[in-house]
This record gives sequence, C-alpha cells and structure tokens, in this order.
Amino acid sequence: METKILQANLLELIRRTSAELPGDVKQAIAKGLRKEKKDSSGQYALQVISDNIGMAKVNSLPICQDTGTIICYAELPSWCDEKTFRKTYERAVVKATKVGYLRQNSVDSITGVNSGNNLGPGNPAYHFHPAKGKSLTVKMMLKGGGSENMSAQYSLPDNRIGAGRDLEGVRRCLLDAVVNAQGKGCGPGILGVCVGGDRGSGYVAAKETLFRLLDDKNDDKRLAKLERQIMKEANSLGIGPMGFGGETTLLGVKITHRNRVPASFFVSVAYMCWAFRRNGFQMGEGGKISRWLYES
Repeated sequence: METKILQANLLELIRRTSAELPGDVKQAIAKGLRKEKKDSSGQYALQVISDNIGMAKVNSLPICQDTGTIICYAELPSWCDEKTFRKTYERAVVKATKVGYLRQNSVDSITGVNSGNNLGPGNPAYHFHPAKGKSLTVKMMLKGGGSENMSAQYSLPDNRIGAGRDLEGVRRCLLDAVVNAQGKGCGPGILGVCVGGDRGSGYVAAKETLFRLLDDKNDDKRLAKLERQIMKEANSLGIGPMGFGGETTLLGVKITHRNRVPASFFVSVAYMCWAFRRNGFQMGEGGKISRWLYES
C-alpha cells in the first residue's frame, strides 16, 4: 500500500465531510423548507441553512465553524494495519487543519491548551473492525459541540417524565430530549438512539446508528414504528428550525438496541445538528477509490 495515496484520499474525505452535506440530508432539509409557512421564521431559518450549505460546497469551506469531534470508523483488510492507518489518517488531519478544512478544535482538558493540529488523547476517535473483503472501508463523522451538548442518557424508570422500562418509556425519553434541545442544538436535529447496553456502549451505538441513511427503514418493525412516531410527534411540537417555531424540528430518528443487565435500563440519545457531516469511501490496495458511500 502506498501511504501517500491513502493520505491524499483521506484528506479528500475530510474535505468532503467538512464542506459537503450528504444527499439524504440535503433532501430532508429541502423537504422541511417546503413544509414551512411562507415568510415564517422557520422558513427563513431553513433558507439561510440551505444557502449556507450551497456556499460551503462551492467554496470548499467548512459548513459550520465548529468542525467538531473527528470520529473515524475503519474496516481494515489484511494489507492495511491499524498502526499504519492511524499515522496516515493523523497526517491527513494535520494537513486538513492547516489548509482550513478543520478548525483547530482539540483542547487539553487539564491544561486548557489547544494542540493546534486536532491531535491529542482521544482525538481523532477511532473504531477499528476487520474487513470482510479486500477493500478498505472508511467512514467519518464530524460531530459539533453544540449538538453533543444536547445529547442525553436516561436511566429507566424515570419518574420525572413518567417513563417505565418499555418502548413507551423510551418514547417519553426521546420527546423529552427534543424539548430540552430546542433552540440549543442547532435544529432541525437528528436523533441517534440506543435502547439498552451500558452507559458507554449505549452512547457508542447511538452514534453509530447515525451512519444510517435518513430515508432508510429499520429492520426491526417495532423500532421502525417508534422512529415514525417520534418524527411525527416531535415535528408537531412547533419547536421548528433553531427553535424559532415551525414544522421541522427533526430531520430523522434512528434507533438501535443492545442487551442490558437486569439492574439497568439505559436510553442513550446522540443528538446531531442539521450540519449532519458524515462521509466515507471504499478503496482497493492500489489506492483507487471504488465508491463514495454518501453522495453529496
């Protein structure tokens, strides 16, 4: 494997992820814009968002000034080892920061010092898996701090919101998370949700489910029904884009589940803002990208 070619491909992945929203997200925003009342605050907010998306792509600039946490998932074939991939990806991150695709966004939590190159303990955040075939598959997500601040985790039962240990309880948690995020999480938002697991695995799974397309259907019929219900109920609350009021509070809801121990029942909610930046590619050993995973 030629690491220079891999680095160039990873740099392009970072650029696309930062500057170009995936097609499914743009379609959802356009759909929301059509639903908003003419000359309303909701319509105005979504039009500004839509214009921003277009300008970012044309000028190859970050869609949002907060380029967020860098999350990378890689399925490694036999010809690409973890150590080599990490070094190559980090060189691409440093380059992307230097040229402005990424903001200097990694701060030492003890000293408060910014590394200046987006590298540091836990950043980027890596998740490695063995590849099933001969291709290298890379997915990445940029998750802004504003949306991350509105993520939430519930331990059921929760008497505050009347939520028991069942799907009705999960429903109450998700609507509570939406209400708490209004005007703060850069809505319209997307919910990535995990029912069950422990506190750590639940949040990881909740973020992983955000890699699903917004217009796909959950394989679990029970969760598919709940996704549709939350979308309908959340968008009837009148919160609207940026909390200004309107019809478009959520762009999507993606729910997964993990087994739990009897003593615990967690519901983990990864809140994503409208700047839903995710992308990925598949690459062969020769360095040629065979497929981009999310069309812009």
